[in-house]
Amino acid sequence: MTVKAKTKPAQLEAAETLQARTFVGDAWRQFRKHRLALVAVGVLLVIVLGVLVGPAFWRIDPTYINIMDAYQVASPEHPWGTDTLGRDTLARALQGGRVSLMIGISAMLVSITIGTVIGLASGYFRRLDNPLMRMTDIFIALPQLPLLLVLMMLFREPLKAAFGVEGGVFLLMVSVIGGLQWMPTARLVRGEVLTVKSREFITAATAVGSQDGRILTSHILPNVMSPVIVAATFSIASAIITESALSFLGLGFPPDFPTWGRLLFDGKDYLTITWTLVFWPGMLISMTVLCVNFIGDGLRDALDPRLRK
Repeated sequence: MTVKAKTKPAQLEAAETLQARTFVGDAWRQFRKHRLALVAVGVLLVIVLGVLVGPAFWRIDPTYINIMDAYQVASPEHPWGTDTLGRDTLARALQGGRVSLMIGISAMLVSITIGTVIGLASGYFRRLDNPLMRMTDIFIALPQLPLLLVLMMLFREPLKAAFGVEGGVFLLMVSVIGGLQWMPTARLVRGEVLTVKSREFITAATAVGSQDGRILTSHILPNVMSPVIVAATFSIASAIITESALSFLGLGFPPDFPTWGRLLFDGKDYLTITWTLVFWPGMLISMTVLCVNFIGDGLRDALDPRLRK
């Protein structure tokens, strides 16, 4: 006597499969299809771990001066060469990477926070839409680099006196860079809010008497976080490039407190003598920004509901 195995109907299996799927799982499956994004994640992890953990293994003091070892291109003791004072370029690049990445992440948080708040208010409250968007247009029309230079020159010395040299310059860079890069995020969030606000669940929440603050934080904000996350990745890259440009112009940290941009500024006059002073920090900046941009592309595809089946 044989017993037939019970099989589930195809429709039931399909329903269980769809029920088991999650937003994070779908996004991850779509993100894995972006090969360049996966490679960028690996390379960026290597850079970040090297910057954070590298000094524990490469114990050469980045401030140690040895004139006898100056202008080295590469050697067993100094694989990335030395600068004009004999300081190890690898050690200085590892130390400077911490500052550059910290400025990029901190400035991103400032710009994303300001842009998200203004975008939410502009898209949800009709009476605030026109004033906030006209203010955004004014900031977009301002010349960014000259304004950055003016603000750095005006507030650099007072902040140095209040918070010290390193603390004052760090706060100034984060505030200025983050305060001048929120406009694209504000426009992006406003457009998403206008789309979400017209959906049925927002109408239902309004009908049952939910407060505007609760609707914004519980219903609208979670639905606009996907483009905000993508915008945050590109904002990090833009902040790193801006910090490097300011440091390259001599308006960043002092020479004894290196960043990648400061290393470029210090090495530009000795490019014909030792090319490593410019090559290695420039390569780190380029690789970091390129990886962040590829990851942003991958996240944009992964979080786009039109590309997820």
